Amino acid sequence: AVLIVSFGGPQGMDDIRPFLANVLRGRRVSPERVEEVAHHYERFGGVSPLTTLTMQQAEGLRTRLAETGESLPVYVGMRNWHPYLADTLRQMYDDGVRRAIGFITSAFHSYSGCQQYRENVEAARSELRATRPGDIEITYVSSWFDHPGFIGTNAAHVAAALETLPPAVVGQARIIFTAHSIPESMAERSQYREQLHHASKAVAERLGCDWVLVYQSRSGRPEDPWLGPDICDYLKTAHAAGLRAAVICPIGFVCDHIEVLYDLDDEAAGVCRALGLPMARAASANADPQFLDMMADVVLRTVRRYRTGRPLPLVPLPKPASDATQSGSRPSRRPGI
Repeated sequence: AVLIVSFGGPQGMDDIRPFLANVLRGRRVSPERVEEVAHHYERFGGVSPLTTLTMQQAEGLRTRLAETGESLPVYVGMRNWHPYLADTLRQMYDDGVRRAIGFITSAFHSYSGCQQYRENVEAARSELRATRPGDIEITYVSSWFDHPGFIGTNAAHVAAALETLPPAVVGQARIIFTAHSIPESMAERSQYREQLHHASKAVAERLGCDWVLVYQSRSGRPEDPWLGPDICDYLKTAHAAGLRAAVICPIGFVCDHIEVLYDLDDEAAGVCRALGLPMARAASANADPQFLDMMADVVLRTVRRYRTGRPLPLVPLPKPASDATQSGSRPSRRPGI
């Protein structure tokens, strides 16, 4: 089977605060900040489009796999809301699934954007083993931040947004790519910035446009350094320096969820209106057919790679025996697997 792992989102006003409690568990966030974010969700009726869009992605992937002769069932498991990962894995197990290909709906590698998803899957597997007599092995697809289908989807959406700008400023528009900000300390331990830069440059080169990479949705303590500049701060500075028009592309996100809608369509758009700066916002990948084709491609590559055998796990090298070290003998230099 295939397991799509996504963030999750509330589906009504009563879901907002329980959802945020899940998202913020283990983090020191003031009640005032929680209420501020809750109001962002309330402006959209408490419904994040992420769930609907992820289900559309799953259906599109299922259809494409069937068309190639690989009729694999496709499941969706969310980190922070229904359908929860633990519930989805139990359903998969009861349906007879014992091995699955994992597709995390985050293109760029960081702890919060990749590793944390994997840890949540492992926690769900532990819950599964506590209630069922077996387990489900998960093999993840390879990186796809630079896949032509992902780059092409974003390029097409930027091109469509450019067409909505006044004709007089289209040629002077700058593409402003955005992604979720993360702590600088986390960025130093990952390829997050580098992968975002690579993908943004590839999209801009397809269109022959000027571009920049900025960040949004910063959280955490004000004194902690996070990636910047912030989208709204950048818009003000760039406009003062002569920016004539902007197309904002949320390349760091796969779906138009609340952080995209509020931070870009509300806050950033409000800044542009106040400045008199023409702005258009490109859609996220969402359920674009080209993006769905890409999902199918990376899943099928994983199927073909491991069709005749399972992936070998990575394990640490064994430590030298203490008695061998004490006796002065040289420890073995044979490589581990």
